[in-house]
Amino acid sequence: PGPDPSYTVTESYNPFNMGAYKYLEELYTKKQSDVMRFLFRVRCWEYRQLPSVVRASRPTRPDKARRLGYKAKQGFVVYRVRIRRGGRKKPVPKGCTSGKPVNQGVNHLKFQRNHRSVAEERAGKKCGNLRVLNSYWVNQDSTYKYFEVIMVDPSHAAIRQDPRINWICNPTMKHRELRGVTAAGRKGRGMVGKGHRFHSNKPSQTAYWKKNNTLKLRRYR
Repeated sequence: PGPDPSYTVTESYNPFNMGAYKYLEELYTKKQSDVMRFLFRVRCWEYRQLPSVVRASRPTRPDKARRLGYKAKQGFVVYRVRIRRGGRKKPVPKGCTSGKPVNQGVNHLKFQRNHRSVAEERAGKKCGNLRVLNSYWVNQDSTYKYFEVIMVDPSHAAIRQDPRINWICNPTMKHRELRGVTAAGRKGRGMVGKGHRFHSNKPSQTAYWKKNNTLKLRRYR
């Protein structure tokens, strides 16, 4: 018997007509599967033997890299960065902070920015002549997280002549990762949405809250 005539496949979702990138995307949504657990374990061993910032010959996740703006052409490079996991302990001798009780914390302190933003910063510092476009997670173990950072060469002719990417050649795009302009930086600033409800989050959610909750008094009043 032939297929059920009552079952029709729409063009928007056709499970029999998925491309290779779609298969890769579906694989990464099931990170606990046997295949992905084996892949992560083998790759993590390899990453541990390499330097903390190393250039990758090609993206580990080509589907994710392309969604974030990567193109397999001249001028685009990918760097893999290793970041130590966890919070940031306060570097004080024997836990003596020598201050008010409100600042006596030592152990449960976190860095203001997320790990992905730190990875972008280290890649940008390693390659000062390149511009950080975006980044994504690739692996992690008990001690480290691994991110791949997509970087663009603003002085390459193939980049300067491409109208879809040559905006990154502007002088205002220098070290986007240090100013919280990349996607990871905007997320750390709380700027994850658009519209009138998010206009008040500039320059960041914390800065906006602090400005409105701080009592400012003139000296002579």
